[in-house]
Amino acid sequence: MSPEDRRQMIVRAVLPLVVEHGAAVTTAQIARAAGIGEGTIFRAFKDKDELVDACLVEALRPDHALELIAEIPLDRPLEQRLTEAAEALSAHLNRMGAIIGAMHASGRRRERKPGKGNRAESFAAMRGAIEELFEPDVGKLRLSADKSSGLFLSLLFSRAQDREQPATAAELVDVFLHGAVKA
Repeated sequence: MSPEDRRQMIVRAVLPLVVEHGAAVTTAQIARAAGIGEGTIFRAFKDKDELVDACLVEALRPDHALELIAEIPLDRPLEQRLTEAAEALSAHLNRMGAIIGAMHASGRRRERKPGKGNRAESFAAMRGAIEELFEPDVGKLRLSADKSSGLFLSLLFSRAQDREQPATAAELVDVFLHGAVKA
């Protein structure tokens, strides 16, 4: 196994533990989860902080959600396409929130910037993926597909902040496409 493949294998195995324990995860827990000896951790990573940072970078990457969105058939109705995309992105946002919450709960509050600059790239990739979902219906849109995708993501991201009564993905899409006022 190449060093990079070993690092990825460890990160994938350890990510659920980081979500559960944050930075308080122990090297013994890491070794058990990855099925390796503790010494192997330090051959793959400089220290536990570097491993935790790699887990953060992995958790913050929207790749899995983007893959799910790319699989949405464009011949489905727009409402269905957007609902599936909202569900995929909501799962990504929930995972991000869980890992960030675990990090704070474990006392890791110092500012570390793994993958600095990736936030804008991630948002651009998400926006592009959503824009593609609008393309088959571009003639029906009041705004450009680009602008519509940005507004849709803004609404979706604000939904993640409503912990009291969050709207379902279907409710969010319905209001986005048809407004809040009954016809």
